[in-house]
Amino acid sequence: MVEESQPTPGTVRPGGRTARVRAAVLRAAEDALVEHGFAGLDLGDIAQRAGVGRTTVYRRWGGTSALVADLLADMAEQSLPRTRSGSLAEDLRANARLVQRTLADPRQGGLFRAVIVAANCDTGAAQALRRFYEARVAEWAPCVAEAVERGELPAGTDPAEVVRAVSAPLYYRMLTTADPLDEAAADRAAAAAGAAARAGAYCR
Repeated sequence: MVEESQPTPGTVRPGGRTARVRAAVLRAAEDALVEHGFAGLDLGDIAQRAGVGRTTVYRRWGGTSALVADLLADMAEQSLPRTRSGSLAEDLRANARLVQRTLADPRQGGLFRAVIVAANCDTGAAQALRRFYEARVAEWAPCVAEAVERGELPAGTDPAEVVRAVSAPLYYRMLTTADPLDEAAADRAAAAAGAAARAGAYCR
């Protein structure tokens, strides 16, 4: 007999009214994060924004860390799947442009800035952010593995490292400069990661 564990707050995925409540609360949490940052999150305020009872929010999520974790899990689920063009350069460019569009969006970019700040001061938020990126890297890593199989990249290339190399310059640009985060920046990031991978920089 397998022991049934109790679900962690914010991890249940039921349907019906409960799903509508979850969607409303997560949307309200996004708004609050963009407006006030993680430090300004308040479950009572989020409940009011979502039009639900405070006890509903406290009972389900218990705290802001669990709510942010659920928000990031939902974002990972809603993210677009990877492309399959049959070309490493095209696949990496598609990945870079997806990241670029997300970070350049006023709402989504602001949300990621808030979550990254939260990850620096809250263990739960840091773990949730790590899981989000693990899911996204795992989604795109097969395009690199397929490029290795086609002979475009050296054997032993680490797919996850290549995918991380694509998005890293875009996050750095967003967090440290006022320069526009445009498609040209995305294309440069993809080209640089591809060139480094072909040169064997990401071989295990």
